[in-house]
Amino acid sequence: MKTLADISRFHRQQRPDKRAMLFTDDNRQWSFKALDIEACQCANALEALGVGNQDRIAYLDKNQPEYFTFLFGGAKLNAVSVAVNWRLAPTEMEYILNHSESKVLLIGEEFLPHLAEMNLDLEHIIVLGDPGDTGYLTYQQWLAGESSEDPDYPADPADTCYQLYTSGTTGLPKGVETTHNNLLAMMLGGLGPLEFDDTAVNLVCMPLFHISGSGWGVVGLFAGADSILLKEPDMQEILRAIPAYGVTHSVFVPAVLQFLLAQPNIGEVDLSSMKSIAYGASPITEQVLVSAMEMFGSNFFQVYGLTESTGGITMLLPQDHDPGGPRAHLLRSCGKAVVGHELKIVDADSEQEVAEGGVGEIWLKGPQIMRGYWRNEQATSDSIDADGWFKSGDAGYLLEGYLFIHDRVKDMIISGGENIYPAEIENALMKLEGISDAAVIGVPDERWGETVKAIITRVDEGLSEQDVISHCRKNLAHYKCPTSIDWMQEIPRNPSGKILKTELRKPYWQGRERNVS
Repeated sequence: MKTLADISRFHRQQRPDKRAMLFTDDNRQWSFKALDIEACQCANALEALGVGNQDRIAYLDKNQPEYFTFLFGGAKLNAVSVAVNWRLAPTEMEYILNHSESKVLLIGEEFLPHLAEMNLDLEHIIVLGDPGDTGYLTYQQWLAGESSEDPDYPADPADTCYQLYTSGTTGLPKGVETTHNNLLAMMLGGLGPLEFDDTAVNLVCMPLFHISGSGWGVVGLFAGADSILLKEPDMQEILRAIPAYGVTHSVFVPAVLQFLLAQPNIGEVDLSSMKSIAYGASPITEQVLVSAMEMFGSNFFQVYGLTESTGGITMLLPQDHDPGGPRAHLLRSCGKAVVGHELKIVDADSEQEVAEGGVGEIWLKGPQIMRGYWRNEQATSDSIDADGWFKSGDAGYLLEGYLFIHDRVKDMIISGGENIYPAEIENALMKLEGISDAAVIGVPDERWGETVKAIITRVDEGLSEQDVISHCRKNLAHYKCPTSIDWMQEIPRNPSGKILKTELRKPYWQGRERNVS
């Protein structure tokens, strides 16, 4: 297997009748043979619409099994899959769909109302579900009569196959170009210690627009495992699915682990099938981690990474999870670089490597690092130096090869595993009449790790907190919207006009060892 398309091809030959995927929402299931046949039909249907080499095809819906047939079908033409975050506001979705130059959109019927609020350059729209007469073909109508022959379009492993969008430091999302080589490196090397094989039962419950959702799903299929797909991370459905299907592997963000532990019936659920749990995407408290280890009794793997690094690029192995023991301090670490990768800590100003224990920006290098940002050469060159080192924007330090996250260089907020850039929110706030200045910071939150606080200078004293939040909800995904607002006569700035975010954050983070929750 050298490309994304090879995954379904390979397992159709090796284990055609083995179950590849079950969707818990309606109990539909696919063997590996059926999965590949439907992917071939998708490929031929896409080709009939004019989709070809490196064209973009987009998906907008909650987790559905058709995401994977669409993904593999596109890959058979060497097209590029763009999964759009369904939690975004329509204006944000519109930007991603137009910026990606997607030719085709596969959209869930739940999100059809969003289309009326978008001005799209799309050529073709296909609807998942049975929405009635919309003027668009449904997925089933679109595939009807299509050939199951594999077009087997040649692909270079260095070509892009995924394009997921990250929030932008300047307020506009960036399309991360992930190659076949990036994915294969992650599956063969980075996640090797998780011991996936064809006997595994893989629970896929994180959103597919995240690398922790779609990437995790592809990892299980790559291994020939049985994948159990949830429409969304519903806590009771997760607890039902684990014993019902004998789940052995899953990935959770810390907020999901915390919510699972809070379920009143978790002590009655048989979790004994669970072998490996990966967790990451946001910091975790030691209390939640230790409680989860005790409850699940599984091997826990902490991973740190970004969309730009094809997910996890460091890993804290089970043997390094030692609560109460001599190595307990490692619970605050996210581990060592995975096989084939390097990391170093660099002074952000001088770009010189700092001594062990010194805090600086985390730089990463290896085969999982993205190709670049789509249609954004400047952002690519700013992020990846001439020697291939990717500048993460996160601050941390190294002790004996173990990475510890300390802060974030770029002011990013992580709330419930979602990356939120203040610039996006500040741009939206400044469009509201009555606001003369605005700053956005992350403040501690027991449930989500961090939550968004807006600090505003207003010229209209009648402007209320609810006015501001309502404005934000019309223009931004709800998870990005401020949950609290402070009014300030003048927001502090340095001589060059840059907001002093560190000073604004200080009162809320006093008494904490590090400036991430």
